[in-house]
Amino acid sequence: MIRKFYAIAIMVASGSYSYAQTDTTSATEKKSFFKFSGSADVYYKYDFRKSPANTYTSFTNTHNSFELGMLSAKVEHTGDKVSFVGDLGFGSRADQFAYNDAKSQIMLKQLFVTYAPADWVKLSMGSWSTHIGYELVDPYLNRNYSMSYMFSYGPFFHTGLKADLTFDRVGVMVGVVDPTDFKTAMVQEGTKYKTFVGQLSYGSSSGNFKGYFNALAGKRGTDSAMVSQFDVVLTQKISSSFSLGANGTVAQYDFEDSFTQTGKKKWWGAAVYLNYDAPKVWGLTFRSEYFDDEDQANVFANAVTGGHIWANTLTLNLKISSLMIMPEIRYESASEEIYSDLKGGTFKNDTSFLLSAVYQF
Repeated sequence: MIRKFYAIAIMVASGSYSYAQTDTTSATEKKSFFKFSGSADVYYKYDFRKSPANTYTSFTNTHNSFELGMLSAKVEHTGDKVSFVGDLGFGSRADQFAYNDAKSQIMLKQLFVTYAPADWVKLSMGSWSTHIGYELVDPYLNRNYSMSYMFSYGPFFHTGLKADLTFDRVGVMVGVVDPTDFKTAMVQEGTKYKTFVGQLSYGSSSGNFKGYFNALAGKRGTDSAMVSQFDVVLTQKISSSFSLGANGTVAQYDFEDSFTQTGKKKWWGAAVYLNYDAPKVWGLTFRSEYFDDEDQANVFANAVTGGHIWANTLTLNLKISSLMIMPEIRYESASEEIYSDLKGGTFKNDTSFLLSAVYQF
């Protein structure tokens, strides 16, 4: 839900194209709204050890190359009690986002319909971006261009049915979905399984503080392992220029009944986001993340032993109308030698530079 809240807030603030259409069938009915918005991004990345293999997070595993990110086109229509969202992505970023689908670089990121029988309840069915985590797939909704480890190894999206309930400043979401990151469960063993998702949220009366407790539990469609993940996101606005964000998550895989392996594995991570914004001109974000994979669940799966990573990213946001220029420096330090160079050397640290341009319309 935090992803949905951020997306709506930024689109409204940016003045994305919309128009109102009066329904002449009844004078008492609300107006319906159509909105079209989107974004496009490109980037260049240089790894100082000159190896794209040193990138273990999503979307930027390149070196010394100008790359096309993603072109997004989003259509929304809102009526009296019903609404529709369709969100298409074109490019390598969309391809990696929908990694379980057929590879075409044209992906349906989101498609869902919503019915709100009352002001405090909303039912949605279809496919939507996950509620878990601080970061989002669309780059214009993030203050860092490169992604965190928690985003990269957590869920990307869900397909199913959910209910959003609002009680004053408290929100509750519950849902049942297909295995994580599948647009259809008609793959391998996936039709047998369903995943339960939930969220409890709270916002202060001033709007300066927001907190989210997120959860999911269910079996994966790829290997039938039982997956559970619990996640906390906190945001605090300190002043008109300063704000803070924090994200902590833990995920566990139980392979006892799977058809690939046995035993249990888990990973966990925590990150803080320090944000500064100068009026209308530029902003600065520092992200510091600790990622633990001692059980070799993902990053250290092919290493001799498990380990942990401390990743620090400093990103400058230069605002030119609808264009955001984002130069970024990233330094990572790992407990094991997981980074390499072209000469065959292995290292415990790596530094990269990235320059991206993100346009929102």
